[in-house]
Amino acid sequence: MIFSSASFILFFVAVLAVYAGVRTPGQRAGVLLAASIIFYASWKPVYLLLIGLSITANWYAYRRMLATRSRTLMIVVIVANLGVLAGFKYLGLLIESVLWVASAAGGDVAVARPAWIDWALPLGISFYTFQMLSAMIDVYRGSCTKVIGYRDWCLYVTFFPQLIAGPILHVHELVDQLQTLKPIAWDNLRIGAFIFVGGLIKKALFADNLAPVVDDLYAHPERLDLMRAWLATVAFGMEIYLDFSGYSEMAIGLARMFGVVLPLNFQFPYISRNPSEFWRRWHITLSRWLRDYLYVSLGGNRDGRFNTYRNLMLTMLLGGLWHGASWTFVFWGFLHGALLVLNRLLNGSLRVLGVREGYRVDRVISLLGWPTMFIAVQFTWVFFRAPGFDDAWQICAAMLGMAQPAALAPVRMYELAGVLLTVVLVLAEPRIVDMFRRAGVAWWWRVPFALRGTVYASFVLLLVMFGGPTQKFIYFDF
Repeated sequence: MIFSSASFILFFVAVLAVYAGVRTPGQRAGVLLAASIIFYASWKPVYLLLIGLSITANWYAYRRMLATRSRTLMIVVIVANLGVLAGFKYLGLLIESVLWVASAAGGDVAVARPAWIDWALPLGISFYTFQMLSAMIDVYRGSCTKVIGYRDWCLYVTFFPQLIAGPILHVHELVDQLQTLKPIAWDNLRIGAFIFVGGLIKKALFADNLAPVVDDLYAHPERLDLMRAWLATVAFGMEIYLDFSGYSEMAIGLARMFGVVLPLNFQFPYISRNPSEFWRRWHITLSRWLRDYLYVSLGGNRDGRFNTYRNLMLTMLLGGLWHGASWTFVFWGFLHGALLVLNRLLNGSLRVLGVREGYRVDRVISLLGWPTMFIAVQFTWVFFRAPGFDDAWQICAAMLGMAQPAALAPVRMYELAGVLLTVVLVLAEPRIVDMFRRAGVAWWWRVPFALRGTVYASFVLLLVMFGGPTQKFIYFDF
């Protein structure tokens, strides 16, 4: 069930109705756990067995970790969880890579992914694996000492608004709220619905309409010239942002209707002026996870400049690999790692030269930072979206004006206008949100019901008439 589908809306209304009818926090938690199991089973019921075994094994490990804080147990937990993740997500890439090395070494080997390896990736496995690992590591480090019962642990992992694609949460951000679930509150319903509708508009009205444009252009990289290559890539940059931030906002809105507050996952990443700022604004909970549990564990910035750069690069390489079982994702991570290292080198050089914050040179660099960062990020998306390196290099060549296609992919004027309008709206989003924050939403409930009903009906009509064909969320593949 996709959040933007009619079947999910009916499911959610039914869950909300049952939730409103129970009396105690324990009963409310039971309703949400049952709903989460049904929601996950609606995709592929067989994977309930995998997530159930994973949750149970990790709960026993969590209890043992609370008692011992054993380094050996921590290593076993990490290896076991990442081993399961690797088996389902990366075994095909590993086999393909070994075959490629054997072929390059002169062996008579066909470099092809075996057909038997193409099983379906369990939905949300990367997200719920990281969420359970964060709890284990927090206990091992001593920053979490919370005893969690089996039901609350299951709900912490499977809470359906954020099960499939995050946000990735720490134990303290969710378990306390799930243990003290309160009755339905009208204010939570209104605020949650408002946030959900904002995410729904991003997903259904914009991302789903951009998807066919991106798919058509990326399907024929040999037919892209300079304009079409940039159009395809910027369209994908807008699509993935609107799709994933739309999902995150829908998840936040759904949880809020039950009185559960989830953290922001996006904060206007395309207005960033440098790579560090971008990763503080893009997929915030994953960036935080990589920083807290990978970058810091590698040594962070404690052991000198060279080791800091090495740790940054390793973190981004592994972050790229987390996104998908392809070397193009690793290269995408490498490009972002290189941008982070270059940014640190630039800042270090400016400090050596005595350039301080607020100086004219600093203001000029900051002013140039936004268009430079915007272009750089769009360029890196090529390796995220292209199915392989051959297509990616071809698209990059076209973006640099080095391609001379014999025939051009068709581009309709309304598609071009739609992409440009989307870019303008995404860049204007911070001001739009700020305007709503200053005005608040209380005034809306004072508007006569007939007028509010007309606006609601207009939104529904707009989504029905102009919403794109329903697409699954991009991050469901990760």
